[in-house]
Amino acid sequence: MFAGREVRVILKDQAKESYLELKKRTDKESRSIINSIDRIKEILKDNPQYGDPIRKELIPSELKKIGIQNLYRVELSNYWRMLYTIEGNTVEIFLFVLKVINHKEYDKLFGYK
Repeated sequence: MFAGREVRVILKDQAKESYLELKKRTDKESRSIINSIDRIKEILKDNPQYGDPIRKELIPSELKKIGIQNLYRVELSNYWRMLYTIEGNTVEIFLFVLKVINHKEYDKLFGYK
């Protein structure tokens, strides 16, 4: 609950695929990232704005094309990142996790070298 509203964290598209792929693997790094994602999901239920907000002009065009107007970043273990957006109504808050990516993919997405 946050501000009297239920918070739902939903993994979408690439984030869901990455999560399921990581879950299939048995190496220590994958387990660490999965544990990190699960821990952050619980934190987000209590505080949807836990992540670092990304300035609107820095939101990647591929996300703007699908209508993303607010974006937050959370650092995961092993230099991975989780990107999510917040939507809501008077009853619920929805956090859509859009991407779970490693540092190299994150840099590429934002055009960093």
